[in-house]
Amino acid sequence: MSQNWKLDPTHSELGFKVKHLMISNVTGKITKFDVQLQSDNDSFNNPSIQLEAEMASIDTGMGQRDEHLKSNEFFDVANHPTMKFVSKSYANGKLNGDLTIKNVTKPVVLDAEFGGIMKDPWGNTKAGFTISGTINRKEWDLTWNAPLEAGGLVVSEDVKIMSELEFAKV
Repeated sequence: MSQNWKLDPTHSELGFKVKHLMISNVTGKITKFDVQLQSDNDSFNNPSIQLEAEMASIDTGMGQRDEHLKSNEFFDVANHPTMKFVSKSYANGKLNGDLTIKNVTKPVVLDAEFGGIMKDPWGNTKAGFTISGTINRKEWDLTWNAPLEAGGLVVSEDVKIMSELEFAKV
């Protein structure tokens, strides 16, 4: 029997980290997103996961940078308002699925750590996951960059994805 789980947005986050000037990391998050999760049972042996994120909610803590990321040089939010992930399989801590950014869909493999199941103080059954991985942004047509005088680029091609997701059984 299929079990549905609802995202608990107050205990979940979808973040990223990318090298800047080849010397430090800039972190950010997508503040508006939803995840649909269905599983065959509480062991999550065969989950179905669908994520949809509103790219206009990107937040790096600096408004000017956020506006640049929303522009057509990066996510082109006016024409591509959402990012999507649809799972294909989950086994041995690996989550395989299709990631769609700017209407470009590519397969990805992410690390998925199941944190377990717990009842909260109000009797709700909760499940937690940590999902992480690295993608090459150029594969999704996120190609803006500028060369540095000493070599290298302003923004790394590799982007680390970091997410903490908590769900309530419905």
